[in-house]
Amino acid sequence: MSESHVGVEARAAHYLKSAESIVLVLIAVVLAILAILLLGSSVMALVNAVMTGQIRELAIEILDSVLLVMMTMEIVYTVTLSLESHTLVAEPFLVIGTIAAIRRMLVITAESTKLEIANPDAFRGTLIELGLLAVIIIAMAGSIFVLRRSQRYLTGNQETETK
Repeated sequence: MSESHVGVEARAAHYLKSAESIVLVLIAVVLAILAILLLGSSVMALVNAVMTGQIRELAIEILDSVLLVMMTMEIVYTVTLSLESHTLVAEPFLVIGTIAAIRRMLVITAESTKLEIANPDAFRGTLIELGLLAVIIIAMAGSIFVLRRSQRYLTGNQETETK
């Protein structure tokens, strides 16, 4: 390859990395704004529920909204890590998936009490979905545990090799 061709490739790679960084920053900004707006909406819903005495009826919806804010902020954190390290980190995605599964379990549990009497077949399907979500949560928690242990193991070996 000629030197000018290598220079063009290097410049193109530099511009693509810059474009990636700009897009990731914009994504993080949009997600952060969304999280702030969702949190504000959740706070207003909580205040309204307390003022009207409907906290019991609206608690699951408010919790669902707050967990969505948590998931959104975990995604912002993941994007930030990607910007800083220029690598894709697995653990935040596992955390987001775990929060999403827990969020779904809470919503299903709140709605299932109505199904139990009205439609036993739908209730059975709901129980199966809850069981699968529990398996997913356990698998993700196990994955996070293994990932953290392997990172500690790798860090420990690197420290031993440098001594």
